[in-house]
Amino acid sequence: MEYRQLGKYGVKVSEVALGSWLTYGGATEAQIAEQCIDKAYDLGINFFDTANVYANGESEKVVGKSLAKYRRESYFLATKVFFPMGDGPNDRGLSRKHIIEQCNLSLKRLGVDYIDLYQCHRYDPSVPLLETLTALDDLAQQGKILYAGVSEWSGEQIGNAADLIREYQLHPLVSNQPYYNMLGRNIEKEVIPVSEREGLGQVIFSPLAQGVLTGKYKPGQRPAEGTRAADPRQNMFMNGGRLDDDVLGRVQQIVTIAESLGMSMSQLALAWILRQKNVSSVIIGASKPSQVVDNTAASGKTLSPDVLAKIDHILAGVPSPR
Repeated sequence: MEYRQLGKYGVKVSEVALGSWLTYGGATEAQIAEQCIDKAYDLGINFFDTANVYANGESEKVVGKSLAKYRRESYFLATKVFFPMGDGPNDRGLSRKHIIEQCNLSLKRLGVDYIDLYQCHRYDPSVPLLETLTALDDLAQQGKILYAGVSEWSGEQIGNAADLIREYQLHPLVSNQPYYNMLGRNIEKEVIPVSEREGLGQVIFSPLAQGVLTGKYKPGQRPAEGTRAADPRQNMFMNGGRLDDDVLGRVQQIVTIAESLGMSMSQLALAWILRQKNVSSVIIGASKPSQVVDNTAASGKTLSPDVLAKIDHILAGVPSPR
């Protein structure tokens, strides 16, 4: 495993991180989740990502319990706040009240004294940005969080936040967690340039497009039972033509490239993302330890300009779905 700085900041995170969306606390039993976390830790992953909303808090409990056996200083733990955690009017969003209360609840569920990276899960246009940023700053001052980040914020939103942080001398935002993969490249236009300017690193989610970029979905074939594409509860990002036969056919061409390089398709897809210097880490999901083993092998792999050009040619004209 190789490590990168989180944006321009000093902390080092593994190039591959382990996430828990749609798995731990929900689709994956706690015992299997712990096996995946243990395998990840053994392979050098130090970055574990979750969120309060995943399985309504159960994911945080599973992740915290699984990591409890390890030295707290040896891993980097991230969680998030924004989505509804109840039916009340203040049980959601990025108000000071919701941020402070949810941070305290996440600390209890995770069983830790501090959160390494606390992320705004989305942007909240209903709350003054300064209110959100000062709440995060207060949590950092209290030692409850070490770093603050965001997820799926636009370039303009990141830039506006950076301006306020400078003006009021607040703790900075260090990362953005966007959707990004071969089939969804929208962040390249504005988000990455602004992040580079302001010192934020990208922490990528859905790097395999929910399994599309593993190559397991074939043109003209129905998704196999048990896969995300066959489950309407788990395939919310599978739109925009990514399960179209044309797109799946192109992915199969890239599978051939991966095989010629002695790599799995998953490894190639992750290495393709890690070619971006502004990417600090890619978050994988795993429902069995063998997936962790395969995905972590992408760390440190580089792709030649010729390979990158071939991939661009194959995917030319495929619209980004987000």
